[in-house]
Amino acid sequence: MVRSGIGIRTAQKNSERMVGQIHVYDGEGKGKSQVALGVVLRSIGLGIQTFMESRVLLLRFLKGPGRTYDEDAAIEALQRGFPHLIDQVRTGRAEYFGADDITKFDKQEAQRGWDVAKGAIASGLYSVVVLDELNPVLDLGLLDIDDVVRTLRRKPDYLEIIATGRSAPVALLEVADLHSEMKPQHYATSEIPGLTGIEIYTGDGKGKSTSALGKALQAIGIGISQDKSHRVMIIQWLKGGKGYTEDSAIAALRQSYPNLVDHQRCGRDAIVWRGQQQTIDYVEAERGWEIARTAIASGLYKTIILDELNPTVDLELLPEEPIIQALLRKPKDTQVIITGRCKNPPAYFQLASAHSEVFNHKHYAERGVELKRGVDF
Repeated sequence: MVRSGIGIRTAQKNSERMVGQIHVYDGEGKGKSQVALGVVLRSIGLGIQTFMESRVLLLRFLKGPGRTYDEDAAIEALQRGFPHLIDQVRTGRAEYFGADDITKFDKQEAQRGWDVAKGAIASGLYSVVVLDELNPVLDLGLLDIDDVVRTLRRKPDYLEIIATGRSAPVALLEVADLHSEMKPQHYATSEIPGLTGIEIYTGDGKGKSTSALGKALQAIGIGISQDKSHRVMIIQWLKGGKGYTEDSAIAALRQSYPNLVDHQRCGRDAIVWRGQQQTIDYVEAERGWEIARTAIASGLYKTIILDELNPTVDLELLPEEPIIQALLRKPKDTQVIITGRCKNPPAYFQLASAHSEVFNHKHYAERGVELKRGVDF
């Protein structure tokens, strides 16, 4: 019998697949570059666990020197933690420009970046290549889309390629194995002036928890750049077993920054179905919330990730009101990231300073492709 409902798939032992996939993350919402960095962290973590180094190229289009970006701090944390595994190349000019403002320099910089990308893809040196902001580069016509698609089709089987940015062209989406779109959701928060630092990621698409891990990297990187301790707490509900998507990434974070990353898991190793909740589900959900509530109020953590809190509330394992009150009273400089799909949006969504709903347009699992440990589960 096929069941439908809110829940997390039971952790299972899957055999390794050696085929890398082409990921495309686009849309107007937040989280695209973050999810790419989260996948990078997962891949590195898997390499550590299996004693197989996972070397990564971060190629950033349209992000030339002279301007800072949200992911700069996260990349700094990656380079500090894994200096021998991370290569970064930036191309383009710093300021934003539209189709009517394109110069010869813009085309030259885009081609320079793509030449680096083609060399990296053919070299066999990398297990992951991130093409950050490739989508708008193609949308602006700065590169030959046929050349890009042809190169991606011929990539080595094991290579994972991640393309990000708004306005991904149809030709790129056709060659992609995975396509998640981040759509912004807007709420009126004017009634609560000064309330910031609450980000929510929902939806059926891939990238919610992974984007949160990118935020954890960013938090650590900010602390490094400011020469301050920027502690992170990661709390996961409905994930009491082992073998989940984030395990290797969190292990990599804790190995590199053991004094900055705390991690708690709660729940049992099974899907929790609506109408079939067990006493242990309520007990574990409440245990996780007590840890979360204390962490939020303490001021000790600058970033707190509440992974899968949304389905926990949707399953009525936790009430909404205590969560709302904790968020309203959080220290101003504490950032809270909340993830997970849900059918009935809880009231605390109204407090979000940023909310991206991740839509699943294409996923290789739907074609029967075996999932890859450290990247998919």
